[in-house]
Amino acid sequence: MSTETPAGTEADENRYVAVANSPEFDTLRRTLRRFVFPVSAAFLVWYALYVLMSAYARDFMSAKVVGHINVALIFGLLQFVSTFLIAWLYARYAERRIDPLADDLRAKIEGTPAPAAAPVTDGDADA
Repeated sequence: MSTETPAGTEADENRYVAVANSPEFDTLRRTLRRFVFPVSAAFLVWYALYVLMSAYARDFMSAKVVGHINVALIFGLLQFVSTFLIAWLYARYAERRIDPLADDLRAKIEGTPAPAAAPVTDGDADA
């Protein structure tokens, strides 16, 4: 077992520190945060509303909507729906905004040509 540092590690470290301090990386982080922070805050408020209403607005939450289905059950199921909606929206956002920036930055780090941007379509690729 060796405790020696492999050759080139320090150079790699300096390269990644330089990338982390680059304006391109700042743009990538800002683009990610532009989606993540507001959506996370909105989801936490939505979830807190569900929990607080379940605890303090029992009459409203127990109101029957159809048959044995009440407002609390609908709100609970909407938590799952909103989670999947956020995941879908993030995947679209990442594909359109984050991935091209990350690909360009990776190409710059590796010294390879940047990949050609895929055309953005509004339709589904599977359709």
